[in-house]
Amino acid sequence: MDLLRSNLSRVRIPEPTNRIYKQECCLSFDTPISEGGLFIDMFTFLAFGKDYVGWNFEKTGNPVYLHIKKTKKLVPEDRPSKKPTLLAIGVDGGFDNNDAEYEETLNIVILPDYVSLTFPSVELPEKVRLAVDAILLDAGAERKEQVAAWTADKKLVSTYAMSLQQIDNGVVIPPSGWKCSQCDKTDNLWLNLTDGVILCGRKNWDGSGGNNHAVEHYKKTSYPLAVKLGTITADLEAADVYSYPEDDNVLDPLLAQHLAFFGIDFSSLQKTEMTTAEKELDQNTNFEWNRIQESGQEVEPIFGPGYTGLVNLGNSCYLAATMQAVFSARSFSSRYYINQSLKKAFEAAPADPTVDLNMQLTKLAHGLLSGKYSVPQFEEGIPPRMFKALVAASHPEFSSMRQQDALEFFLHFLDQVERANAGKTELDPARSFKFGVEDRILCSSGKVAYNRRNDYILSLNIPLHQATNKEELELFHKLKAEKLSEGKEVSNDEIVRPRVPLEACLANFSAPEEIHDFYSTALQTKTTALKSAGLTSFPDYLVLHMRKFVMEEGWVPKKLDVYVDVPDIIDISHMRSKGHQPGEELLPDGVPVEDDSETPLANEDIVSQLVSMGFNQLHCQKAAINTSNAGVEEAMTWLLSHMDDPDIDAPILKGSGSESVDQSKVDMLISFGFQDDVARKALKASGGDIEKATDWIFSNPDASVSNMDATASSTTSGPNDADLPDGGGRYRLTGIVSHIGTSTHCGHYVAHILKDGRWVIFNDNKVGASINPPKDMGYLYFFERLDS
Repeated sequence: MDLLRSNLSRVRIPEPTNRIYKQECCLSFDTPISEGGLFIDMFTFLAFGKDYVGWNFEKTGNPVYLHIKKTKKLVPEDRPSKKPTLLAIGVDGGFDNNDAEYEETLNIVILPDYVSLTFPSVELPEKVRLAVDAILLDAGAERKEQVAAWTADKKLVSTYAMSLQQIDNGVVIPPSGWKCSQCDKTDNLWLNLTDGVILCGRKNWDGSGGNNHAVEHYKKTSYPLAVKLGTITADLEAADVYSYPEDDNVLDPLLAQHLAFFGIDFSSLQKTEMTTAEKELDQNTNFEWNRIQESGQEVEPIFGPGYTGLVNLGNSCYLAATMQAVFSARSFSSRYYINQSLKKAFEAAPADPTVDLNMQLTKLAHGLLSGKYSVPQFEEGIPPRMFKALVAASHPEFSSMRQQDALEFFLHFLDQVERANAGKTELDPARSFKFGVEDRILCSSGKVAYNRRNDYILSLNIPLHQATNKEELELFHKLKAEKLSEGKEVSNDEIVRPRVPLEACLANFSAPEEIHDFYSTALQTKTTALKSAGLTSFPDYLVLHMRKFVMEEGWVPKKLDVYVDVPDIIDISHMRSKGHQPGEELLPDGVPVEDDSETPLANEDIVSQLVSMGFNQLHCQKAAINTSNAGVEEAMTWLLSHMDDPDIDAPILKGSGSESVDQSKVDMLISFGFQDDVARKALKASGGDIEKATDWIFSNPDASVSNMDATASSTTSGPNDADLPDGGGRYRLTGIVSHIGTSTHCGHYVAHILKDGRWVIFNDNKVGASINPPKDMGYLYFFERLDS
């Protein structure tokens, strides 16, 4: 007791704002249920397992800990289940998930000699008693961040929905290509349902998110309701509708009518023919569910190092499947497991290790790969709470409990890793997935341009017309038509799906594609050009993304019901870009038109109306000019059909008088590390605005490549090209992330990984030997380059 009193300065009574960790160790997945229990530092309120609390004492000198140990109670096996009265899990009145009950033992422990004092005790100093009571009363940071109890959120009907007045201003919302009308944001966009203006959402505390333009618009106009673009699907109730005066997500019973006012027509969804389509959708989903999860198969559980499952935190299977695939790559397992101990990561971490990506990735790697949590007695898997809370902190969608796109998460995760390892290229494992892509544009003048960019994934269209089972498909469609005419349904066994070889998808990526209305700087007019693509480097790990989700007319998202035949070994050597070839003449940089009067000016009324719909200012000016200022409708028609033009973001070429830019602004951009010609082009494209010019450069990383003169070889390394891994073009399939469901934002994700010569299924916390891996049904395919 005297020892405790002498260390009272190292005990704090927690404030309401303090984050208290008491459910899980910050460095491992130990919990109060673990053999050694959990030690909570009574000064920092961080929690540590038995093997790690000594490290914290060495690092901080904090000697006083609250030790929590939970021991399972024996419960009769025939205990009756309580009938649920609430649509929830793990809360009073909700579904009983038969969680075990535990006996809790509390002690005050003083390091380094682990002197133990029983709690509660009236002999303990009042400060210690108050501190422990506050810790025990707190819900815990882990529970606050990752809501453990699931309660179905019932959105209320907005009081503003039924009487919403909409302004007939001619606004028609296109199905894609949206942008904030006040800035260059193209994500987190909200459509105001009163005037049809598209604006960005709120800015997050860390600077991510939007620029507050939507909420500022409400403050100026008092127009109450907005819907988030990208959340509108056939299920209108699932759309994110926000009421500013009610400050909450709401239901709009007239949403279809309010959207139709701006040209988003849902009438097609109400047709009776949808019933048949919905039945087919259910059949496909059930088929996917059984095939991908290997339902009905006797899957043998596997335990040991590398065979640890991840607990589903609630719609977090996208994270689980992706991270299992990521840590099967040697670059990540070496960086965060083989070459980095938990102690080394903890010593390098800041005072709060829960906010350090290096520490939390090391924790996750050791949890997944060590085998400590993969034993027959411990089949629950490990919950990636701290990792998810940290990696999702800067992203409003990933920090929610909603299902997400595994591809988007993979790219977001690699971006976070790259940022965390900035300036330490040799330590950055994300590099192992990175490669260069080069587009070659052949103008009708015979001259060429080369554009380069870096990417982490190769996104592939699926050419259904190249299916290898066309005869069987024709017979199936005849059978289907006959059955429908008879009022019968096609059974699962009778369904025939297209089979497309992966080689066809890869060939489609490289195949020349015609670009109409390409502005040729050689001919100084619009012409038709041919664009082809190749890779400038082959990464250590190649990730292929199959574009299975398409948007049909009427904004109806559809998932392609197709098999892609993926071989175990692929060779993409033929996809390597050849670069600038001897004898090829490069397209010159934009040549000023001699007579400025010949360059038409865009009608500002047309431009402003298009901008108010959410289109880019430069794109709107081009649309007006290319339709001779005929009107808003003509300009929009041109714009919608030219949004994918490779030169859509190139500046409008005018006479020399309008070509001049402020030299001081050019110098400022050069000081940021940009080239002179890129800085000038960006300033021209953004009307001389420094911030917009910077955004333009980042949005057009290839801007400088297309204007090299004939003496400059376009095989010269672009940004970071020299740092990219490279090697032969032969790869082995090592991982598959598959998706079950109608949309990437619902359903379920499962991973299949090739480990120790056999395929293994990782279905959240369940890990087992795969009998029939769904190689032809993947959403993401992970390939490892074979050594030459």
